Amino acid sequence: MSVIIITIDLAAVNLQSYLRCNLYSKEEASRIRQEFWTTFGQYISPQLSADGLKVNWINYKTGLKYVYFRMKAANRSATIAIELAHPDAGIRELFFEQFIELKNVLHATLGEDWEWQPDYRDEDGKRFSRIYKQLNSASIFNKNDWPALISFFKPRIVALDEFWSSVKYAFDALK
Repeated sequence: MSVIIITIDLAAVNLQSYLRCNLYSKEEASRIRQEFWTTFGQYISPQLSADGLKVNWINYKTGLKYVYFRMKAANRSATIAIELAHPDAGIRELFFEQFIELKNVLHATLGEDWEWQPDYRDEDGKRFSRIYKQLNSASIFNKNDWPALISFFKPRIVALDEFWSSVKYAFDALK
């Protein structure tokens, strides 16, 4: 009897998650995402870069083709990552190895360790390398989670900028 109750409880939880995930139309979900990123952009816009310049934090430009700083927020989690997306796997590996050489500097600047994946495949099948940090149990679709999402993204993107400002020249040979 208790096994059946647990199964029913789990089914109810899974149904709630499913309904919450599919609660919005595609258009409404897009509007909510846009509203979050606009709010985040307004919040972080006064923050100058490590070089004292104004920055578009949401679309951060590393100045290096195929090297991206990405922030993603979804229904159940948020991720900030360094993505190395060079189409040539060998060159992508060289970039990743250069980041490994700078791992201690990166983690010291961030004040925390991040996950390292030399070969990652996204939901569209695209392969890239990534170094990332994830926040679980936060949803872009729940405005009550927005402060946690902003508090997750802001210090990390600012720290990535500080890191990049000091090490980007180590990648000049790979351009």
